[in-house]
Amino acid sequence: MKSSHSPARVFAAFDEPNLIAHAGLVPVIRLAERCGLPALVAEKVKLTGAANGAGTAPDAKAMSIVGGMAAGADSIDDLDVLRHGGLRKLFAGVRAPSTLGTFLRAFTWGHVRQLQSATSAFTCNLAAHTGLVPTTDEVVFVDIDSKVKQVYGPAKQGASFGYTKVRGLHFQIVTVKTSTCAPVIVATRLRRGSAGSGKGAASLLREALTTVRAMGITAQIIVRADSAYFSHKVVAACRRAGARFSLAVAVTKTIREAIASIAEDAWTPIRYTDAIWDAEEERWISDAEIAEIPFTAFTSKKKQFHTTARLIVRRVKRLNPKTVPDGQSELFAVWRHHVVFTDSTFVLTDAEPMHRAHAAVEQVFADLEDSALAHLPSGKFTANAAWLTLAATAYNLTRAAGHLASAFHARARTGTIRRHLIAVPARIARPGRRVVLHLPRRWRWADDFTDLWTATGQRMQT
Repeated sequence: MKSSHSPARVFAAFDEPNLIAHAGLVPVIRLAERCGLPALVAEKVKLTGAANGAGTAPDAKAMSIVGGMAAGADSIDDLDVLRHGGLRKLFAGVRAPSTLGTFLRAFTWGHVRQLQSATSAFTCNLAAHTGLVPTTDEVVFVDIDSKVKQVYGPAKQGASFGYTKVRGLHFQIVTVKTSTCAPVIVATRLRRGSAGSGKGAASLLREALTTVRAMGITAQIIVRADSAYFSHKVVAACRRAGARFSLAVAVTKTIREAIASIAEDAWTPIRYTDAIWDAEEERWISDAEIAEIPFTAFTSKKKQFHTTARLIVRRVKRLNPKTVPDGQSELFAVWRHHVVFTDSTFVLTDAEPMHRAHAAVEQVFADLEDSALAHLPSGKFTANAAWLTLAATAYNLTRAAGHLASAFHARARTGTIRRHLIAVPARIARPGRRVVLHLPRRWRWADDFTDLWTATGQRMQT
């Protein structure tokens, strides 16, 4: 590729009022309206008494933030992306970034909860309208995890040092997925940076499971999580909701004793279809051995919390001497163990890889940080909590748009969906009483864009 003209013959001018850079926002915002997002926000979010008119028109302000996020905005100032070229000819009620910042800073924790109620109902509507989460699959996976988002201002409320040793805010998310669909976020919560990974997990999980059932999903639910969520409260929340659990377990003295009781002939060799990078061993792993035994957990708690289920153990041979723990017996010097506590009905050879698929939640973190959650933009904690809630809503809305567009985009990263289907340049024309968007000829994803456009009730010009 090379330039076709000399610099002396190429000029630029910002003077075209009918050009837009994000034509895909038209079907995306239409989809949000059809699924009731502005109506739900107007009904549930009541910022009464907020200064400077911050509480007025919460629906328009929330839609402006979600629309900006869908276009790739990752800070309050970036929301100005909605006010270029001819976008005002297509959308009404777009608010300035300064107004949106004032709106977010007016939130209290109660208002955040109101917003979460609205977005939870919207997610249910979105799933029902688009089929985003199949209700006919036999098993549905609910994954919970957390991440510390690094921040750089010591004055930012709630920012502190946690287990990652960096200053940040610690957020939890819960996703739902099946074997045939990409993850959808069903619950979020922002905590102080020093909060433990599992703090408040049981209550968040209860909310998430309620939302999943409200989507019309009647299939068996399996909750997956890492060892930070191995607690009697999480297990109790799963069982009250009629869900099964698959929780990683830290290798403590009690667990080591249980592993030592496994007979040598009980181990089953397995080989991964794709090699797995073992960070502790510093090598790729392609085979291992698995076994299971009954195990009763939480015996130090009240008897009502004692839980008997399956302890699934995967062991990998240690080849790196640096990974052998000091003072360990020969058993644990030779093998490295990964343990899962589960009451799932999967056979052993299916249950162990099924739990490892929990890692899909890391892709959701990557998608969020590639878009609206690149920053937590405010100095006020509750403003950032509202921002996180709307970021999850924009993620789900973008993923729903991809689901309507094509099978490829249904599973693509949200960044790919934005590049292919939302960041489409267009020129606005108004022949007669119509509005026509003239899109680029030979756009690689024109057919997918057409499917999204028509799925939201609009017509292509023929």
